[in-house]
Amino acid sequence: MVTRMGDHRHEYGGAASDRRRLGWALAIISVVLLAEALGAALTGSLALLADVGHLVTDVLGLAAALLATVLAQRPPTHARTYGLGRAEVLAAALNALVLLVVGAVVAGRAVLRLAAAPPVAGVPLLALGALGLVGNLAALAVLTRAGPGLDGSHQRGLNLRGALLEVASDVLGSLAVLGVALVTLTTGWRLADPVASLVIAALIVPRALALLREAAHVLLEGTPREVDTTEVDRVLRTVPGVREVHDLHLWTITSGRHVVSAHLVVEEETRSLRCGDASVLDAAATALRRHFGLTHSTLQVEHAEHADHEHTC
Repeated sequence: MVTRMGDHRHEYGGAASDRRRLGWALAIISVVLLAEALGAALTGSLALLADVGHLVTDVLGLAAALLATVLAQRPPTHARTYGLGRAEVLAAALNALVLLVVGAVVAGRAVLRLAAAPPVAGVPLLALGALGLVGNLAALAVLTRAGPGLDGSHQRGLNLRGALLEVASDVLGSLAVLGVALVTLTTGWRLADPVASLVIAALIVPRALALLREAAHVLLEGTPREVDTTEVDRVLRTVPGVREVHDLHLWTITSGRHVVSAHLVVEEETRSLRCGDASVLDAAATALRRHFGLTHSTLQVEHAEHADHEHTC
């Protein structure tokens, strides 16, 4: 068997920058949390309390995300040959699960308050909502700098996208708090608080489910969504000397780091075991890098008779 493998120390672009962003966002959100927790106790607002709940999960989630980025850069060992890159994906899944729990709790409490909504203090609520909005927007600006938004782009790690989703949900929460304060001050409508909380939950849950689904896809060794397996198979079959491709596998270690393995059945006369650009091995690895950006490949080159000795064939 002849193999060609990429560098295990690969790090998707901007990982160090992600750590700095997460650190700054964690500091900002922690300050806002302290201010809003005091405000929720003073005003009795469910919308503000829901926002505080989001902030608590944000602080925990951002701390987990920050720790995950550090763990992901630890070198591989004999016990963990791919290192701890999956720590980032686990942190993203954790953030999604926490958001789902918070959304369910907020929705449940809001439904109970629809029957008898208590009064809330409008002026303090307005001031605290504005403070929370400024802080959350600052944290969001730090996290989104120099990169794509919350569109599912794989240019940004799942871990950072999970943190982005949490902070973005808190921006919505702060806007809802401001809306509740304005409605309370102008109309005195008590139901504004639980209704706004239900809107926040409705916005958070679908996004959290989408993030959890993608994290689960990576953890279950799903094919990278931006790589077409059929096209990879086709390109490998166009390599001179390759007759057949089987046992083709594609999976993701962590965001931006994909791995491919395959068996290449070559023509009898192909001098496949020679080194150099003319060999099947090097040509196939080059094709994978050029067409799909797959820099970590493990390729087995074999003749047709060898297939009879493989239990999978």
